[in-house]
Amino acid sequence: MQDDATPIQSRDGEVAAGIPVPHGCVVLAATPIGNTGDASLRLIALLQQADIVAAEDTRRLYDLARRLGVHVNGRVVANHDHNERQKADSLLDEVEGGATVLLVSDAGMPTINDPGLAIVRRAIERGLPVTCAPGPSAVLDALALAGLPTDRFCYEGFVPRKASDREQRLRSLHNEMRTMVFYEAPHRIDETMDALLAAFGPDRQMALCRELTKDYEQVRRGTIGQIRQGVIDDPPRGEIVLVLAGASAEDVNEASPEVLTAEQLARLAQERAKSEGVRIKDAIAEVVKEHPLPDGSFPNRKEVYQASLSLRDSA
Repeated sequence: MQDDATPIQSRDGEVAAGIPVPHGCVVLAATPIGNTGDASLRLIALLQQADIVAAEDTRRLYDLARRLGVHVNGRVVANHDHNERQKADSLLDEVEGGATVLLVSDAGMPTINDPGLAIVRRAIERGLPVTCAPGPSAVLDALALAGLPTDRFCYEGFVPRKASDREQRLRSLHNEMRTMVFYEAPHRIDETMDALLAAFGPDRQMALCRELTKDYEQVRRGTIGQIRQGVIDDPPRGEIVLVLAGASAEDVNEASPEVLTAEQLARLAQERAKSEGVRIKDAIAEVVKEHPLPDGSFPNRKEVYQASLSLRDSA
């Protein structure tokens, strides 16, 4: 999510001078998700004092530093999804030599749908220290503003782009009892809302949060059906976080699918093929689609077909 471009009052080095910066350590630091004023003094101290700053986008890093009135004194390197595995060991060699390596993404906390995980995992393998300078989080911000239960929640990242993957993922979450948080881009919100409607029905409570912490921050609360209509009537702009209520215990008990064996599905398909006068393969395709597995996937058609052949041969 892009930072608010509004500059804030410049801060000199003395402001963060008393904040300790660890040496020989990887530091994951959260950067503002929208409002530059959310930057912590600890982030400022790290930007000033780190030996190396590994940034998702170096131009965005320097822009943030300018708006914070901070001079980045250490060496700046690009660390993004396409190169972080290759860079991990060279950066960690610096840590092993006593350097402070600061890892920042464009907005929010590194590793949360942003680069950083490869370095963290490699640091753990090498026994090198890793710590966090926590801060702004679009996930927690949206969760707090949605007005839905927060005692148990799960973060599902971006909704899959491919329609079949999206449908399977959402089907697998139909009985999820925790509040769910998703990221979405404005150009995909239409199809995602359609998919949510198909998977959860129109009455599940949710919130659509956009432009969090920015001047045009907006939180739309209501049912899936209401939010879907709102997306049609007034398409949202900016980066979006969706918060969806979990299923109730009653919903789960009513909706929990009965898992049928391949033989049971084959019998259903044979009955349908006979009663409707369709090919057995077409009947199997229909029956399989009507009986998704708990994880949202479908039974194996080939196994059901083989079971059908076995039943026919034994008849």
